[in-house]
Amino acid sequence: MTASAPPDVHLLIVDDDERIRALLGRFLRKNGYMVSMARDAAQARRLLSGLEFDMIVMDVMMPGEDGLALTRDLRRRIDTPILLLTAKGETEDRISGLESGADDYLAKPFEPRELLLRIGAILRRVPVVEVAQPKFLTLGALRYDTDKGELWNGDAPLRLTGTESALLRRLAASRGKPVSRTELIDDLGRGGSDEAENSERAIDVQITRLRRKIEPDPREPRFLQTVRGTGYMLVVD
Repeated sequence: MTASAPPDVHLLIVDDDERIRALLGRFLRKNGYMVSMARDAAQARRLLSGLEFDMIVMDVMMPGEDGLALTRDLRRRIDTPILLLTAKGETEDRISGLESGADDYLAKPFEPRELLLRIGAILRRVPVVEVAQPKFLTLGALRYDTDKGELWNGDAPLRLTGTESALLRRLAASRGKPVSRTELIDDLGRGGSDEAENSERAIDVQITRLRRKIEPDPREPRFLQTVRGTGYMLVVD
C-alpha cells in the first residue's frame, strides 16, 4: 500500500500530451496531492511566476523548449525539486537529466505506484519549513475559518455551496497572490482543453456568486479582486 501524500503538497505537472496530463492529474489527486498542469514550458513559467510549488514533474520531450532546457534555466532561480519523465531510459540520457539539475529521472512507461514512491522519496529529502497559518482570516465583518473552511458573520455561519467552499479554500491558500483561471479549473477538477472556454466562464460565474456573499458591494470588490490578464486574488484584512 502506498503512503498518502502529506497535506497541502502542490505539484506542477508539465507535459505536452493532454492524455498523460489528465491521467497523472487524476491519479495524483486521488492520492492526496494538489495538482496544477502546464502543457509546455511557457505555461509552466507563467504558473511558476505566480505560485510556489513543492515539486515539478516534467516531461523531457516537449516541442519548443524541452524539459532539460527548462530545468537548467529554473535551477538558476529556484530550488524546487524536479522529477523528469522521458521515453528515453539509456544511462547517458539519465545522466543528462541529472546534470541539468533534476532531482530524479523516471523512464516511460512506468508504474504509477513507482511515480508515487519517487515523489515521496524526493519530498522526504526536502527540508520542511514550518509556515504559521492563521486559523482565521478577516474579510471585513466576516471571518473565515481556514481549518474548517467555514465562513462566519459574527456567530452566524454563512452557507457556501461545495464549489464556493472549494474556491474560497483555494484562494485563501494563496491569499495575496493571483491565481489563474486555469489553476482554478485544474484544482477544482473541471474541464479539459475542449471545454476551457466554458470552464473559465463557469469559474467567473462562481466568483460572482461568491462575491455576493463576501463583498459589501460586489460591483466594487474589495476582498475577491480580479487580476487583469491572470485570474483572481483574495485580499484579507
